[in-house]
Amino acid sequence: MADRELHSGADMIDQFDDFEPFEEIELTCGDALTADKPRLDSFIAQNVPDLSRAQVQKLIEQDLVWVNGKAARASHRLKEGDAISIRIPPVEPLDVVPEDLPLNVVFEDDQLIVVDKAAGMVTHPGAGVNQGTLVNALLYHCRSTLSGISGVERPGIVHRLDKDTSGLIVAAKTDLAHKHLAQQMSERKAKRTYIA
Repeated sequence: MADRELHSGADMIDQFDDFEPFEEIELTCGDALTADKPRLDSFIAQNVPDLSRAQVQKLIEQDLVWVNGKAARASHRLKEGDAISIRIPPVEPLDVVPEDLPLNVVFEDDQLIVVDKAAGMVTHPGAGVNQGTLVNALLYHCRSTLSGISGVERPGIVHRLDKDTSGLIVAAKTDLAHKHLAQQMSERKAKRTYIA
């Protein structure tokens, strides 16, 4: 287990005029660590529910995660009393434009939306395609309520289907829902059936 503190980046660094605020999370490894000493990335993912392990690894690669005042690797083994600092940069502005495109919504609530994607529709922008995608349609339909875990070009997208494949796609409206859905898929708890 970890003790957790939350700080504003503005409190930490005020000497830079062009500073963009960031969130800082402080964790302290408690005495409930297992004998095998957990990895840094998995420990953070377990103790900060808003971050997926992939997000944690990306922050570590950018030297935004420190242990005892020093940048550390994802595989760093923690011990009791270690102090972990995590700096989360502000969300990048979204360049993808919402579009009023037809969507076949199968299910929707406050946490997620399930859409039956038509064949011929690209799931998310990329490779010269920046309009007419499922993401463009979801941004219009859901307004600003899509998870940001997948990055600025794929908000809310938990998995994808190829352009010429039709079928159900789940998009998350919150980061917490996104993390849990992605974990279920990676652990193969969510079952998918393909018909060819």
